[in-house]
Amino acid sequence: MGEAREVMDRLTDALTAHPDLKVIAELYAEDAVAYTPDEGEIRGRENIVEYWRQMTAAVPEARFDALHSYEVGDTAIDEGFFSGRNTGPLALPTGDSLPATGKEVRIRGVDLATVKDGRITEYRLYFDEMEFLGQLGLLPQGTP
Repeated sequence: MGEAREVMDRLTDALTAHPDLKVIAELYAEDAVAYTPDEGEIRGRENIVEYWRQMTAAVPEARFDALHSYEVGDTAIDEGFFSGRNTGPLALPTGDSLPATGKEVRIRGVDLATVKDGRITEYRLYFDEMEFLGQLGLLPQGTP
């Protein structure tokens, strides 16, 4: 196992079951950049940690079931299912939040982490945001 795979596995562990923001912060470079479907481009360790704080507060006992795990050079890639119960508020890009729905979610996603000197410098997360919102019951009736 290479450095990228080790760092990605540590990140996944720090994000699920028992979220640990301190560990998450230690895994990102100060000037890291993350790209997510719900927040777009996020620059800097502090902003990325805040993104994960909000996500782990919304689904605090999440799990990730890997379907595929790869490492190519300095990049680790995971595909799998993120699942858990929404028991905390959902942060909105406007700064507002929605109360917890109490509903279970299970969404398929892919994430990639490029690692240099033991820290993530670039992170990309892909998941179907509409499926996520739909499972939470937050889409208008009749939305496919």
